[in-house]
Amino acid sequence: MTLRIIASGGTFDKHYNELNGSLGFADSHLPQAIARSRMTINPALELLPLMDSLDMQDEDRQRILASCQAAKEHAIVIIHGTDTMKETAAVLGAANLGSTIVLTGAMIPYEIANSDALFNLGFACGVAQILTPGVYVAMNGKVFPWDNVQKNRAAGVFQNL
Repeated sequence: MTLRIIASGGTFDKHYNELNGSLGFADSHLPQAIARSRMTINPALELLPLMDSLDMQDEDRQRILASCQAAKEHAIVIIHGTDTMKETAAVLGAANLGSTIVLTGAMIPYEIANSDALFNLGFACGVAQILTPGVYVAMNGKVFPWDNVQKNRAAGVFQNL
């Protein structure tokens, strides 16, 4: 089985600017994260424009959908911002692509101590290879169907509706 990882940004890929204390985008952390994870499957990596999911528009979600439609792999992991992950999952779920698509992200950027990014990446890549076709959200050791998930902002976790 082959695996495609699509990077669209979100907190996972944010960089810390030491000069002004802000978070923003530069290059994706995914090549380093994939190497660090020691995956033995050599996933295909596709880098889309990196952005905060709060800035995503319909055309950005359509770009992600088009990438999934064009993928020859049937197991796809999408790195996405957590704030609008559910909206993108709904677009993909409604498309009924026949692939296993898993959206994941991070609450703390990859390069910051105690980040959940590397764990979430590995977890999502693992479950994408064994779940039945469909669209899922995988965060912090739990998997949710795309149509039964919400972000609990107060607790900083994902949960069922």
